[in-house]
Amino acid sequence: MKYLDLTFPTPAENLACDEALLDWCENGHCADEILHVWEPVHYFVVAGYANKAATEVNLPACESRQVPVLRRCSGGGTVLQGPGCLNYTLILEIAGADPLRSIATTNRFVMNRNREALGTLLNRPVNVQGHTDLAIDGLKCSGNSQRRRRRFLLFHGTFLLNFDLRLVEELLPLPSQQPGYRQNRAHTDFLTNLNLPAEELKAALRETWSANSPLETPPLRAMAALARGKYTTREWNFRF
Repeated sequence: MKYLDLTFPTPAENLACDEALLDWCENGHCADEILHVWEPVHYFVVAGYANKAATEVNLPACESRQVPVLRRCSGGGTVLQGPGCLNYTLILEIAGADPLRSIATTNRFVMNRNREALGTLLNRPVNVQGHTDLAIDGLKCSGNSQRRRRRFLLFHGTFLLNFDLRLVEELLPLPSQQPGYRQNRAHTDFLTNLNLPAEELKAALRETWSANSPLETPPLRAMAALARGKYTTREWNFRF
């Protein structure tokens, strides 16, 4: 598996990077699977593909704080991104890989591997909750989602390292759809930070996914074009 540690200056470029990597592999330009990690430098809200921003986001609060609202290409709920988060993206080949044959089996396969990696790093139990959350003592520390194509899939997520959880409370209302274990808890009562250095978690992910060689020529032009033509547009970000 190839490894890419690359953070772009803008939220749109970072979101476009994931989709561009998936397109790149799906269209036959890269035969390798990929692990990509990045750390946002600005706060921004990211809605899931089918989320309605007016329902899932406190838009007046975001406008007041000048926090942009964007949409990603995968499913799942709306999240706040920013300093203190570590994001990862896996581009995995579906063909011939039995654990990746469906959404449910892919969720189990990826989440269990990440759970084991994080548990080993922390030396304490980490649980998979609500299909695509990682939790410690019932508190969520990572959310994840996927997007599937015919040959490759994208599985990505966020680890909370040292994040401002109070800002989540301010900018996001309670989600309209919740996993059962949440029990209608406020964000500050439901989320927890791992308090880990980003480099330690990156190394654990690299080892878990055998990402041993650098991705030296990522599709930068495609990423930039997708950022300009899609992820900076109101038509995409507020399509629902």
